[in-house]
Amino acid sequence: MTVLKSPPATNHTVEHLPMQLLIIEDDSVMGKALNQGLTEAGHHCRWIKDGKEALTQLQDATYDVVLLDIMLPGATGIELLKQVRAAGNKTPVILVTALGSVEERVAGLNAGADDYLVKPFALAELSARIEAVCRRTNNRPPTTMHVADITLDLSTRRVRRGEQDIELTPMEFSLLELLMRYAGQVVTRKMLCEHLWEYDWEGTTNVIEVHINRLRNKLDKIVKQPLIQTVRGRGYALRTS
Repeated sequence: MTVLKSPPATNHTVEHLPMQLLIIEDDSVMGKALNQGLTEAGHHCRWIKDGKEALTQLQDATYDVVLLDIMLPGATGIELLKQVRAAGNKTPVILVTALGSVEERVAGLNAGADDYLVKPFALAELSARIEAVCRRTNNRPPTTMHVADITLDLSTRRVRRGEQDIELTPMEFSLLELLMRYAGQVVTRKMLCEHLWEYDWEGTTNVIEVHINRLRNKLDKIVKQPLIQTVRGRGYALRTS
């Protein structure tokens, strides 16, 4: 069984801007380790176990980096990568695999991968490679997000609607950030719960409604024009205008 190697202990931390990461990994142990480790590092992760769903995600949402396993059931990661590149998607892709021969590395890079990392590896090395890939491809996530008249600054955690500041709790800030990343699209309650608490949420989603209502009240107190819409039976969507 392949697992991530623990990084050496340090007495300091390095803060990076949060990124939107798509993890495509069918192995439950590795998938959970990647998802949990990168989430704790401050990134926003979506973990998918099969290539078909991954293609749909890459069509419907924008990611800063994709972590792609080669040994997937059905179509291999290499085949999936070729489809992604053929469709014109230039999102940086790091192949994460146990296959480490020179021929396999060359095949992965020739298929369109931006980097190639052989298991097992330290989470610190993966984080550094994610940063490096973003630098090389100029795909650094923006420090500031804008949707309609809302501005959210990821570095200072400051939120404004129009010209007025809005004080949000950490939970409300995270909710708004996810809604803004998927602006104009439906964000399900399950997605919100997984984003806030668990990588594989199985509990009630009623608590989300409480936080959404508090966020709505703060946003709409500034401008009497509701932006967060409830999509009955599905979730919520942030209007883009």
